[in-house]
Amino acid sequence: MPVKVMLPTALRAFADRQEAVELEGATVGEVLGRLAGRYAKLKEHLYTGDGKLRNFVNVYVNDEDIRHLKGPDTAVKAGDTVLIVPSIAGGSATAALPALSREELQRYHRHIIMPEVGTEGQARLKKARVLAIGAGGLGSPYTLYLAAAGVGTIGIVDFDTVDATNLQRQILYSSDSIGKPKLAEAKARLKALNPHIEVEPREERLTSQNALELFKRYDVVADGTDNFPTRYLVNDACVLAGKPNVYGSIFRFEGQVSVFDGKSGPCYRCLYPEPPPPGLVPSCAEGGVFGVLPGVIGTLQAVETLKLILGVGKPLIGRLMLFDALNMEWRTLKTRKDPGCPLCGNKPTITGLIDYEAFCNAGAPPAPAAVAEISVEELKGRLDRREPFVLVDVREPHEYEIARIPGSLLIPLGQLPERLSELSKEDDLVVHCKMGGRSMKAAKLLLEKGFKRVTNVAGGINAWSERVDPNVPKY
Repeated sequence: MPVKVMLPTALRAFADRQEAVELEGATVGEVLGRLAGRYAKLKEHLYTGDGKLRNFVNVYVNDEDIRHLKGPDTAVKAGDTVLIVPSIAGGSATAALPALSREELQRYHRHIIMPEVGTEGQARLKKARVLAIGAGGLGSPYTLYLAAAGVGTIGIVDFDTVDATNLQRQILYSSDSIGKPKLAEAKARLKALNPHIEVEPREERLTSQNALELFKRYDVVADGTDNFPTRYLVNDACVLAGKPNVYGSIFRFEGQVSVFDGKSGPCYRCLYPEPPPPGLVPSCAEGGVFGVLPGVIGTLQAVETLKLILGVGKPLIGRLMLFDALNMEWRTLKTRKDPGCPLCGNKPTITGLIDYEAFCNAGAPPAPAAVAEISVEELKGRLDRREPFVLVDVREPHEYEIARIPGSLLIPLGQLPERLSELSKEDDLVVHCKMGGRSMKAAKLLLEKGFKRVTNVAGGINAWSERVDPNVPKY
């Protein structure tokens, strides 16, 4: 009976979309070596150029991190499971607790009759100050349940407006919210749910300049971000400010939840010392997300936050919970504090906040020549004049089914390296995607491969729908 290797969604594209692979081997290193041998494209995402396992890839054997066993030399036997986990996004003193009004006693009755909460615990919730980073898919259920539970002050950091595509999962908002600032809509919704709480909207981008001062004002910080620079910023600021970080991340059908606390357990850097290369892990805007998934993960973040405030139960410090909604499977993995962690280890070298955009792009290849861009209006003009060029759509087939620009050639970004022969280096290529990000990557790849005339469509098909042809659906 061979060893089963479980592959996360982000890596399945490089392994013929396999969820699990069975391989022979006496050690983890042998099993992973055979895996890389079977799927050549997967090798560069698992190993560095000198053959070492990359730092942003963690490997578990039967839910135990191999870094705390014998690393790649960890022995495995028939029937074992090897799980690859790449990086994907309190309490108050009992003194001077606020009094609960008659209305609050009635509202929170189902809490108060629980011995784990009681009137003192409910007063703790009322006194607590919690900061949510993001008012999107995770922030929506998270803040709604904190408000319903009676957390006295909820801060929210966001600077976006509500878009129609948010409504599939961001339950703070309604159709009437489209086009309006998220924070104004979120505050109104939370106050309508519970007028006894305070909501502190902070319509600003979280940066290395404002994070520490902001975090010091709150008891717990919840990470609901969707990009790696902000994720590392939140982690580092939480450790330096001495605040627990209630972490959640989502992608397609999969989610992760944990509590990172540098004082009593590992931080995010202990689990993922470095971010994945830019572009390896697609965003939810590119890869999609099952609408109900952030409801599950955001609610679990709320559970952990309430436990931290109340001081009850066993929080997810030192544990990473994985959820696969498609197969309805849960896994809880042990995580350990890294003594050599540069942030929370025995001899920390990170004592202040850094440039996180630079940190998360440190492994990026040198930038190729600049890519020319055109607006959707210019593209329309070229089409109307019937100029000779090839319009390449690098979105996924299911996106192409929803909306397309007439005359475009569909070559998904992930298939582009293998389908270059379908394009001529003599042609004038114009590349587009949904919003311009993936097509920019495609354009850079084409330039690197020797194509001379490559132009990116700024704003993608969304801009085309907004400014050229409103009959093309916007998704």
